[in-house]
Amino acid sequence: MVPWFKKCFPDTVCGSGCSKCHSQAIAIMTSVTPHQSPLCSCPTHSRSLNRSILYPRPRGALRLLSCLNVWLTLCLFPRTCISNPSKPNFLLILADDLGIGDVGCYGNDTIRTPNIDGLAKEGVRLTQHIAAAAVCTPSRAAFLTGRYPIRSGMASSTQRQVLFWNGGSGGLPPNETTFARILYQQGYSTALVGKWHMGVNCKTHRDHCHHPLNHGFDYFYGMPFTLVNECQGTDDPELAKSLQDTYWFYTQMIILAVFTLVIGKLANLFPVKWKIIICLAICGLLHFISWFSSYGFTKYWNCILMRNHDITEQPMNLQKTTSNMLKEAITFIERNKHRPFLLFVSLLHVHTPLITTEEFQGRSRHGLYGDNVEEMDWMVGRLLDVIDKEDLKNTTFIYFGSDHGGFLEAHRGNSQLGGWNGIYKGGKGMGGWEGGIRVPGIVRWPGVLPAGTVIDEPTSLMDIYPTLVQLAGGAVPQDRVVDGHTLLPLLQGTVQHSRHEFLFHYCGVFLHAVRWHQKDT
Repeated sequence: MVPWFKKCFPDTVCGSGCSKCHSQAIAIMTSVTPHQSPLCSCPTHSRSLNRSILYPRPRGALRLLSCLNVWLTLCLFPRTCISNPSKPNFLLILADDLGIGDVGCYGNDTIRTPNIDGLAKEGVRLTQHIAAAAVCTPSRAAFLTGRYPIRSGMASSTQRQVLFWNGGSGGLPPNETTFARILYQQGYSTALVGKWHMGVNCKTHRDHCHHPLNHGFDYFYGMPFTLVNECQGTDDPELAKSLQDTYWFYTQMIILAVFTLVIGKLANLFPVKWKIIICLAICGLLHFISWFSSYGFTKYWNCILMRNHDITEQPMNLQKTTSNMLKEAITFIERNKHRPFLLFVSLLHVHTPLITTEEFQGRSRHGLYGDNVEEMDWMVGRLLDVIDKEDLKNTTFIYFGSDHGGFLEAHRGNSQLGGWNGIYKGGKGMGGWEGGIRVPGIVRWPGVLPAGTVIDEPTSLMDIYPTLVQLAGGAVPQDRVVDGHTLLPLLQGTVQHSRHEFLFHYCGVFLHAVRWHQKDT
């Protein structure tokens, strides 16, 4: 019976049959998409196959008989008519420090974001999309694991609530299970292009225990750290500026004391021995070296680019960073268009110092920050173009969001370098205030999710984790608490209310606010 299926419905019957019962008559292909190999399934044993062979085509009178057999088989084996949807591709785009008021589809009518607005028009826009923290490291840890950062140890009680150095030993614990790891186990090709900021090493400079490749990504190109002003070489240091000022003050005092003692010794004003002066000078020199070797060379220690485990640029060339990362992302899509993939594009935009190419400088009405937002939108457009070009639009789940709200305190002189959080109070680093945690959230999957939909229910960045795992055919870990809930029923409109009754908002390890959303109201 298989040759008749092969004739009337080419590429519909798996030639090799079920690998368990070898029944070819019922091994009907579940789905064929332009970017995937045929997947065959036996209704009896649910065996998945990836092989097919050609059968000789029936000729003459057998043509009519073959078509009749198709209808007979469809009636005799109705379960074979049900095709399971193929695993979608995933393109996740996460902006850095983008305010909810910076995007056109969220109310901004002066910064041009046509590509992001187009995503919202063709997909679902979330109006109460909440980050798990108001700063980078803990928020991204929650996004990757679906868990509040306090559960994974990624919340800090110090003033600086983010990872501070590439050379530090902190980072996302190796025993945490990211969505990338689960999708990799489900046969996906997984890649991270852009910012990581989840740590690199634990005990040695080469153990890579916190590295993306140790958390489920099989390809990484980007910054293991994050952008800081030192990367651009500005006179406004971002890392522990007050601490550096204090160290420099102590250094100046030591230098002044040494010169005073030298002059006093030469003028016979002080009966001090040269040994004491020399010891004091050596101590001052060691003090200066101890702190300047870290803070004075931040550009070399932190501002680096890596490909997998190898450093490709140290320090990184900021003029080429945008084009390099975009090229890497596009190349990954083209390289994996025939198999399911997860591509996490973790943008450096729109974090200070606002690396913007000359082509986009001076284009917006909001200075350098507006220019950077418009360049980011252009990058999103390039990614959407390659998805369309490779005919992957209907088979790719696309998500766009931001790790937290805009940075209100970022400025250079009288120029504002941070984002706008719309009507919401607060911003980046401001605990449970709405402006620091309410972010854009847009999802597009043509043919599956209704276009032009707006959802006003509370959702979280942590919800992306179980949503991706469900669509990939995996299962969330059962040995730990996962705080996110799958968004699929809400996105498809099969339910009207969020599963989040409570959302907890932390500033570091301290609980600042709790959002209560009464169920079924």
